[in-house]
Amino acid sequence: MMTPFFRSSRRFIAALFFALPLSATAQPTEKDHNNASSSHPRSPIYTLSTTTLPTEEEPGAWSSLHPLPPVYYIHEDLSVTLRICYNWSCATRETVFFSAEEMAYVKQEMAVCTGNSLHDRLQRLRIGIWQMEEMAERFQPLLANDAAINIQDQDLVGRMDCIDNSTNTTTFLHILRDFGQIPEWSIESPEVRNLLQFELVHWTAVVTDRADGRPWSIDAWYRPNGHLPFVMTLADWSQDKFGWESPQNAFNPYPDDSKLLCNTDLERPESRVAINRTAPAPDRKEAN
Repeated sequence: MMTPFFRSSRRFIAALFFALPLSATAQPTEKDHNNASSSHPRSPIYTLSTTTLPTEEEPGAWSSLHPLPPVYYIHEDLSVTLRICYNWSCATRETVFFSAEEMAYVKQEMAVCTGNSLHDRLQRLRIGIWQMEEMAERFQPLLANDAAINIQDQDLVGRMDCIDNSTNTTTFLHILRDFGQIPEWSIESPEVRNLLQFELVHWTAVVTDRADGRPWSIDAWYRPNGHLPFVMTLADWSQDKFGWESPQNAFNPYPDDSKLLCNTDLERPESRVAINRTAPAPDRKEAN
């Protein structure tokens, strides 16, 4: 992942920063969530104040060397206010709003995959992240400039690197959990690979399969915003494997419509937004 940080003279300082663990307060865990008040099962750990969080900052003003913790609030009507970030390394942080109707539609799309197989459970995750990226883009159209792999959008406002993607994906996962949509998964802190190879440092969102305890990477960086992310075991991801290559591609189908992701005969209303935009696999030479 190439970001402005790793082109600067502060490379050594950045490496030392990456080597330090993030504070417990910056990295929510499943235990934290389970200890939350049972009288408010949908209340998030992190709430957002729109009076203190700016809607936009100049690029570079808020740059971060690691993914940010989730910040969101689920309202009584089941609409959601949340923070997203973009412009590389969370340089721009913005408050967006998902209506109750939009969240209901996400649940409808995720219900396409009704099975309990690992494949279906992974597809539900992929659909949920994909649809929430679509909603974020409808709220902030600049996100359409995100073109996957940093070199393709480096001069465009709305671009996202792996820090932006893993931050936003982790936030989306927390919201999906609080809506009861991913009970089979525990949400973990983002993970990093190639820590000291400055041009190849890369972050991913992570979940753990409650069935067998295996952690999985949910990596949206290799495709533009509003596309299905790649999933694979964290062990494979840590070894620089790619979701579009065999055997990882078995868990990463890319059909034209979400109802083709899983083996199901479920009849559903015609999709409003669940149509994949064409996105060829990145060039291996451009992907770390």
